[in-house]
Amino acid sequence: MAQKKDPNLEVVASFGKSQPIGVSVSSDNRVFVSFPKKDPYLFGLTEIVNGERVGFPNKDWNAEEGDYKTHFLNVQDIYVDTQDQLWVLDSKPAPSGSIFGASGSAEKHEGQFKLVQIDLKDNQVKKLFTFHDLDKSKSGLNDVRVDTDKQLAYLSDPGQASIIVLDLKTGKTRKVLSNTKFTLAKKDIVLKYNDHEMRDKDGNPFKSNVNGIALTKDNKWFYFKPINDLNLYRIETKYLADPNLSETELLTKVEDMGEVGITHGLVADRLGNIYLTTSIDYSIRRLTPDGKLEIVVQDPRLLWPDSLGVGSDGYLYFSCAQMQLLAQWNEGKDMVQYPYEVYRVKVL
Repeated sequence: MAQKKDPNLEVVASFGKSQPIGVSVSSDNRVFVSFPKKDPYLFGLTEIVNGERVGFPNKDWNAEEGDYKTHFLNVQDIYVDTQDQLWVLDSKPAPSGSIFGASGSAEKHEGQFKLVQIDLKDNQVKKLFTFHDLDKSKSGLNDVRVDTDKQLAYLSDPGQASIIVLDLKTGKTRKVLSNTKFTLAKKDIVLKYNDHEMRDKDGNPFKSNVNGIALTKDNKWFYFKPINDLNLYRIETKYLADPNLSETELLTKVEDMGEVGITHGLVADRLGNIYLTTSIDYSIRRLTPDGKLEIVVQDPRLLWPDSLGVGSDGYLYFSCAQMQLLAQWNEGKDMVQYPYEVYRVKVL
């Protein structure tokens, strides 16, 4: 573990035992943080105001119970696009689609998924997408990025080892790059922290297919990778947007960007840098447009750095989910170092 604390790492907010997952930042540096539906549950989606959580966009959407179309079930990821629209991925996969593994039940379950568009100019919900044509028994939608030029959303789906392309005009989806060497977890890679392999009570290792994704600010390049893979991949969005390309043709358009390590979240800044959270050595790196991989911050508090956002203030904001310290991966013992926190570090 990295021993030395970085003095440039700042705490944005602390959350006690509430686990932060999604983080995104608007053009005027409003910071949004999401939380999964698990105890202690206060909010699914929040704005951080003066270091405190405020339920967003309102109390009703964050109610524990309510109508599927007007309240959050399990907020998985959030993303502010180039037009200051906040996209909220509300994803409650079936056991077969979850990166945490099936429960062993033979009963067929279906997940519930929606994508909510909130206009940050007036904080009002504008649209709702429910993925009516998605295989909800297998899907596990994880991260979302929105291409404002093409009116498409790109989502990672580790449950189906696929990229899902959602047409924001029609609500229809396409599944691409499914079960390929670019989207499948590598079976020989087992995550290991302080000589402890990340395995559940049955000895099954943590495994995630395509998970972290990033979209450059010019909407040209889409980056992606499984957690259990050392290499980063990218493809031009014009190819993802072309429904006439066959899967075989699409595969030839994917570029291997080389080895970057075990990573979770990805995000791009306005200069074209791609930030990657690298939990194995408690760091965040960035891949520069000229292909240089450099460490941005390394600190023992970076316990499974997860979701990221870059503000116009030049700060990189990110959550630390501490996934490897959950009881599920430690023979039932909770090893989390409370409080959970969101941090920031100056990068631009």
